Amino acid sequence: MRILTATKFLAATTGALLLATGTAYALGDDKPAAPSQALIAHTGDVEIDHNAPVITRENILIHAPLHTIWKIQTDVEKWPAWQPNVVSVVKDTPGRLRPGSAFRWTTEGLNITSTVRQVDPGKRLAWGGPAQGITAVHVWTFTPTAHGVLVHTEESWTGAPVEANQAALQAALDNSLHNWVNNLKHEAETRSGYSITRP
Repeated sequence: MRILTATKFLAATTGALLLATGTAYALGDDKPAAPSQALIAHTGDVEIDHNAPVITRENILIHAPLHTIWKIQTDVEKWPAWQPNVVSVVKDTPGRLRPGSAFRWTTEGLNITSTVRQVDPGKRLAWGGPAQGITAVHVWTFTPTAHGVLVHTEESWTGAPVEANQAALQAALDNSLHNWVNNLKHEAETRSGYSITRP
């Protein structure tokens, strides 16, 4: 499969976080680099880098209560139970996710650490960080509608490795976020007892 090949190639050549990952810096780094200005919202919401060479956006309507969706998404230590590509997650910061919280996780043979940049409970969640020359920002928003909860996610990648492998990285990130939102939908609807036969 072409996307899987691109993901494996990228993981081998850049060590960047790819399939079903948010954003991270490699655990092998002694110390994370200072976050870029794109990761920090001095006022207002954290945003992706809208000028990044690789940007992916996904929307999905989930037929489940907002509190169920939020709990699944923010209970990072339980991601492996519903995200097939996430092997393990360990929170470095105890308690609920909040700005500055960090968690380490393993996916596709990569060990990464993500830092939370924004938490607006039930509405917005953002995390990010640098990874071997790639700076990523991942933002989630949750909007209740008459038919369910509209979950929107977007992620940007910048840096020299992205520019060198833009097509492969774009394909990998597209695949990653597509899988993530569909897995989230399946898990939330299963937990809430939603049946796909309903209108």
